[in-house]
Amino acid sequence: MNTTKLPARLIVAGIGTEIGKTVSSAVLVEALQADYWKPVQSGGLDDSDTDTVRRLISNTKSYFHPEAYRLTQPLSPHAAAEIDGVTIDLAKFNLPETENSLVVELAGGLMVPLNDHELTIDLVQKLALPVVLVSRNYLGSINHTLLSVEACRSRNIPLVGILFNGPTVPASESFILSYTGLPCIGRIGQESVVTKDVISRYARLLSGQE
Repeated sequence: MNTTKLPARLIVAGIGTEIGKTVSSAVLVEALQADYWKPVQSGGLDDSDTDTVRRLISNTKSYFHPEAYRLTQPLSPHAAAEIDGVTIDLAKFNLPETENSLVVELAGGLMVPLNDHELTIDLVQKLALPVVLVSRNYLGSINHTLLSVEACRSRNIPLVGILFNGPTVPASESFILSYTGLPCIGRIGQESVVTKDVISRYARLLSGQE
């Protein structure tokens, strides 16, 4: 059971790519019955992360806000934008206007470039919301998790806690939590198929209903 109170508005960041941010975002959206916003979508426009989260949630309260940038290539945002002939401008990112809770999912890791001189972590600072950091266990994940935590703390970005996704490795997870002093806000197991029912089950766990 999760005992960490989730803020009404938060950013979902990952320690890298293919970490499970979108599934984690779906769980958080369902737990909070929140709106969802993906500021930058790189590639997969026919079945975007927004489409995936919309397909996985069960509540009818959530609203899905349009991306600020929809890029055609599945590359780092700065590279995808260059191919599409656009420049990502940090000034054009503004939080969606809503009275509902809000989950914002980033593209890639915190140090991914948006343009020639700004990173995703600069966008996090601009949006000024606390961060849920999604970690996945693999060789090197301790290093990537601790570096992500240090990057946030060096910029005074508040961290809600860590959400572990995928197979559990107790030795890695306990070290990460002990070293950082951050709470574990939940664990999402390795699921063979992710369905609405699976998302709802984890959402109940995350919100303390189970």
